[in-house]
Amino acid sequence: MFGVVPKPLWERRMPPDARNRIPLALRCLLIEAPGALVLVDTGVGNKEDDKFKEIYGVENEGSPTRLEDGIRAAGFQPEDIDLVVLTHLHFDHVGGGTLLGKEGSPEPSFPGARYVVQRGELEFSKSRNERLRASYVARNVDAVTQAELWELAEGDELVTEGVRLLRTPGHTPHHQCVLVESDGETACYLADVCPTTAHVSLPWIMGYDLEPLVTLETKRHLWQKARDQEWLLIFEHDPKLAWGYLEEDLRSIRAAEDD
Repeated sequence: MFGVVPKPLWERRMPPDARNRIPLALRCLLIEAPGALVLVDTGVGNKEDDKFKEIYGVENEGSPTRLEDGIRAAGFQPEDIDLVVLTHLHFDHVGGGTLLGKEGSPEPSFPGARYVVQRGELEFSKSRNERLRASYVARNVDAVTQAELWELAEGDELVTEGVRLLRTPGHTPHHQCVLVESDGETACYLADVCPTTAHVSLPWIMGYDLEPLVTLETKRHLWQKARDQEWLLIFEHDPKLAWGYLEEDLRSIRAAEDD
């Protein structure tokens, strides 16, 4: 998770267990926009076997997963989702977009929704390159393709009123963040351009990033906007802090009170 950053530095912020694992969240975002109910990213889903869950320490039990339970806890039903926006198509972001059906084959988790992703990301995910195939798992996207549910974006776009896509390459060439705009304020769902608060410092970049120098410049550009416009930054993988504001030093986060 920390690439070339030496372990003696990063373990102060996120102490690992005996197997060198650190705690991480899989925090999806539900947006009640004026014209649509929008879900951003979907977690890992329920298609992985026990070996996978044991290796990664996945805790995702629910009906059928914690994602659906969370949607219900927010006062909605999974079938109420109108748009599923995917920041990119790695297994821990798109996996919950499909679930194992009665016949044991993947089916769209939200068949009444459109699935929004960058066109380039969908094409890139089809590569069988050895460096990529562990992260891009075909069964996570094939059922959506077969159901013809994709809505493919071409760069920065308005998805629905108050919800905008922002291309942020580096982690993958077509990674995108999601901006939520309301009453003159902006929140930015960072996804893997900055997965946790420990990654706010510019050179703290994941080893998973395909283009780390591009990530660095993407973060530099984002942080300038986030500071100047006082964006609320939402962290998908931070185990403790869901959101906060960038401090003047551009290296630390000020927690935001939950309303």
